[in-house]
Amino acid sequence: MKILKIVSLFCFVVLFFIYCTKTDQVVVSTATKNSTDLLAYKTTTAPTIDGVIDALWANATKLDITPAVPDPGNGLFTGYIGDNYPTTLRSMYDDQYIYFLAEYADKDQSQKVSPWYFNPTTKLWAKEGSSRIYDANGVLTREGYGEDKIAMLWNIDNSTPKFITQTCYASCHVFTPYYDYTTVGTLVAKVGKTALDSLVTSPTYKSNAASGNHYTNGPNEKIDMWWMQPSKGLSYGKMDDNYQDYAGGQAITNLTGGNANGRHVDDLKVGSTATVWPFRPVYTTDATQGSFANTQNLKLDGTGASVAVPLYVIPGSTNNYINIADTASGTAKKVTAVSSTGVLTYVGGTLDPNVGTDYQRLGTSATSEIGTKCVPSVISSPLKNGRADIDCFTIYTGTGYIIEYKRKLKTSDVLKQDIDFSSLQDQPFGFAVWDRSNYQHAIQPNLILKFQK
Repeated sequence: MKILKIVSLFCFVVLFFIYCTKTDQVVVSTATKNSTDLLAYKTTTAPTIDGVIDALWANATKLDITPAVPDPGNGLFTGYIGDNYPTTLRSMYDDQYIYFLAEYADKDQSQKVSPWYFNPTTKLWAKEGSSRIYDANGVLTREGYGEDKIAMLWNIDNSTPKFITQTCYASCHVFTPYYDYTTVGTLVAKVGKTALDSLVTSPTYKSNAASGNHYTNGPNEKIDMWWMQPSKGLSYGKMDDNYQDYAGGQAITNLTGGNANGRHVDDLKVGSTATVWPFRPVYTTDATQGSFANTQNLKLDGTGASVAVPLYVIPGSTNNYINIADTASGTAKKVTAVSSTGVLTYVGGTLDPNVGTDYQRLGTSATSEIGTKCVPSVISSPLKNGRADIDCFTIYTGTGYIIEYKRKLKTSDVLKQDIDFSSLQDQPFGFAVWDRSNYQHAIQPNLILKFQK
């Protein structure tokens, strides 16, 4: 009898434990799942940067993250909020380079950036928007034509204190009530800067524009930004190397129409300061690398209204980009005239978009595509010097991306525009993913790169 009671009690305890475990999900595990640390594997053999995952990568620990599109609160990411892109990151390093491998799912490959199309009703050429367009009721009226991209942000020389805990958000100023510089700028000449300061406190002179410009919070703070953009460098095997700085401070960056962006390509620096209000810093320029807009204005039939048309076309091409080499070789034809019916004239011929639908929208729905022929809005050229520090190769598999890239542990940078990995110290970073969009992107902040010693 006593044995029966003991057995019964034991069964009751076991059943009670099972019931609690299944019902309340009280499961205690000694295993820990890392979701923030990316461990760079020390290797003596370098992986080939070709988009093919070498067996060597199996030695690197995977970091699984899920960048998600946040809600900045200013309408900037409307229509994308909550979208997420599960991503796997891996890293390796040797005595000279650090290597990265990023993999993430994407249902389609989007590399057309605001391509040109012809409207047979208006008889005018126009560019598609780079992001989704919604009406006042939140209904999608047009799908966006932006690029699939990724980016990584790094804290240069630990110069940006907020980056340690906020990473990406340390420089993303999305809640600022920007002053509309295009409005108040004309008033400065009339009433002076002092009088204007009292005027701009009125909501009349403020604009909560959907803007998320990046700039740091102090004159000595800088952030390194690596940007994989198909239209800027990727076709030449490079990731675009940029940086973010103070841009003159909030007196400048709070102005729309002013120098409201602290993001610049490497090698550019402050060359002077404007002599008129708002006395913004003036950066050096270099128009010989990266990309430029495939746009010009011509008069209809030579004498009519001035309209926007492509600067170059490659007749019959389906390519997403025109390279600068195409313009030099004559493969890309410079457009010299446009008729009132939309016919483009170039040296050696004409392009008539009224014949067939190759250059027109196919249908009237929000997601209708453009015909098979493509007139890109971007002319791409090779990245050079400090902007070309990062080798990159991307493959679209049909269901997602494989992106391999590498950079020297320490570059030849003397302008403090690059992160220095040579100390092998832990480095906080943020990671972002764009899916057929311009500004709107998914973010994974508060990640840490650690080096296996």
